[in-house]
This record gives sequence, structure tokens and C-alpha cells, in this order.
Amino acid sequence: QVQLVESGGGLVQAGGSLRLSCVASGRTFSSYVMGWFRQAPEKEREFVAAISRMSVSTDYANSVKGRFTISRDNAKNTVYLQMKSLKPEDTAVYYCAASSRRYTPKVWDEYNYWGQGTQVTVSS
Repeated sequence: QVQLVESGGGLVQAGGSLRLSCVASGRTFSSYVMGWFRQAPEKEREFVAAISRMSVSTDYANSVKGRFTISRDNAKNTVYLQMKSLKPEDTAVYYCAASSRRYTPKVWDEYNYWGQGTQVTVSS
């Protein structure tokens, strides 16, 4: 069992930056691929970014490529999402998730564990 707790969300103006963090419980953090998803009101949950177990590979949604950076610190059981040049359309609840897959999934149902989410609001 893995428990995930996100933090770092908030209200920011367009063009601003935020860094989300997700701390995982347990001693097996490095055995999971980690991902970030987001869900805006009345929209489906969508993939944002994912990172492999040893940070060898990352994957991003086209909508955030070049603006967001995913990273992880296995010693701290933490995955991060650095968000820059934020846009109003980035407004959503952001979730971190852990997957036991050997690749970086982009589909939510390939992730085994989820955090409770953190709200990000970007004002215009």
C-alpha cells in the first residue's frame, strides 16, 4: 500500500510559477513510476507528466511540454511538478499517482495509487 499526499497548490496569476510536491509513504517509492494528472471542473482527468523509477525518462502532455518539469527524489520519497508560464487553462485539481508499470503510462487506470489532489488556480 502506498499513500500519496500532494501539496503546493494555490492561486497564481497567469505567467506565474508553482511547484507541486507529492510525498509517498512506504519504503518502495523507487519501485513505482510516478505521474501527475489534473482534472478541471466538468472535464475528464487528463495526463500531465510522468517519470520513470530512476528518473531516466520523462513524458509530458503536449499542452504542458516546455513549461512543466517533473522530477523525483527517491531518498525523500517525493515527486515534484515545477510549473512555469502558467495559463488560466492550467486551472485544475492536480493529482499525483503511482504505477507499477515498467513504462510511463499516460492513462489514469494504469496507476495503482492516487493522492487526494491539490487545487491550482491561475487567474487571468
